[in-house]
Amino acid sequence: MDPIRIYFVGTAGSGKSTLTQAFKLWMDQQGYNAVTVNLDPGVEELGYTPDVDIRDWVSVSEVMAEQGLGPNGAQIACADIAAIQFPEISNVIEEFRADYVLIDTPGQIELFAFRQASEIFLNAFPTTQNLIVFVLDPAVAKTPAGLVSLLILSSSIQFRFDTPMELVLGKSDLLEIDEIERIKEFCQNPDSLMFALGEGQMDMRAVAATEFLRAMESLGSRMAPKSVSSVEMTGLEEIYRTIQMIFFGGEDLSPD
Repeated sequence: MDPIRIYFVGTAGSGKSTLTQAFKLWMDQQGYNAVTVNLDPGVEELGYTPDVDIRDWVSVSEVMAEQGLGPNGAQIACADIAAIQFPEISNVIEEFRADYVLIDTPGQIELFAFRQASEIFLNAFPTTQNLIVFVLDPAVAKTPAGLVSLLILSSSIQFRFDTPMELVLGKSDLLEIDEIERIKEFCQNPDSLMFALGEGQMDMRAVAATEFLRAMESLGSRMAPKSVSSVEMTGLEEIYRTIQMIFFGGEDLSPD
């Protein structure tokens, strides 16, 4: 079976790396065969040891020293270098013969969202069994304007890559229960979000946000994010169930 590749995507600080680590641990506990891949050439500390690390081929610090670039320019150069070398990297990933490949994307989300290298990463394998897990930063998502901004960003990524996407609310242990429910209510009920954005008034920002959410709903985009916590190890099974529904119609895989 060709592996399912799960790309963890989100803004810096949203909890992508800790979620990648936690989901790998959960899958190990369930007996599923999964490997982790780090695609961030500039990360200094991941908190876990990936099975495949892009820094073994290219790193921001080396490119800065060799080409005299600043951090931002080096990140872009590294993405382009990694794209050229990705056939070799993908071969290393395939040698693991894993059922699931958990891919930790760069903290600078624009490198994944808007660089051509990401299309190469997504299309480098024999099949397109890919899922993007977009991690909402709770510190941003708990405000109406912040939530809309994140949903717009996630939609632009989904539109660009035409790949199934699951929204998750990362670090949910940092939020109160009523804050989590409020975020979910906003996602499922555009009118309540419009009211919160406009503070009871029908201003243009509130109307635009409401129409955007309704457009997402009409296109079949999944609106309510699943709350997950890498600290409490909660919500991970829900991600797995989504994978099963998308690729296997809900039929569970038996552990090897």
